[in-house]
Amino acid sequence: QVQLVESGGGSVQSGGSLRLSCVASGYTYTPYCIGWFRQTPGKEREGVATIESGGRTFYAASVKDRFTIYEDNGKNTLYLQMNSLKPEDTAMYYCAANFDDDYPCGLQSYDVYYWGKGTLVTISS
Repeated sequence: QVQLVESGGGSVQSGGSLRLSCVASGYTYTPYCIGWFRQTPGKEREGVATIESGGRTFYAASVKDRFTIYEDNGKNTLYLQMNSLKPEDTAMYYCAANFDDDYPCGLQSYDVYYWGKGTLVTISS
């Protein structure tokens, strides 16, 4: 059973940094696409950053040049380095993985995705 466990969320002031981690387990082959999504109450979940198995990355326009997604395959861990945080970055952040390459890797999620339970990020002004 695929498991994704996020950590690293917290409360920081605007302009600060956080690094989110996602430890993945329960699979025998590399996900085709893995990444981070976020959601705030009353809003739809949005893609933040994803990385394809070939290394190609995708970023939401709102986080490009501030966030960096990367992975340590030796540790089966995905990271999201978040710098220059803004109050509008406040959200629950979820790690997600897709093993089906019939679905394109990007900022849109699909029903085939596996999800973690999330980690809360709160940015104060």
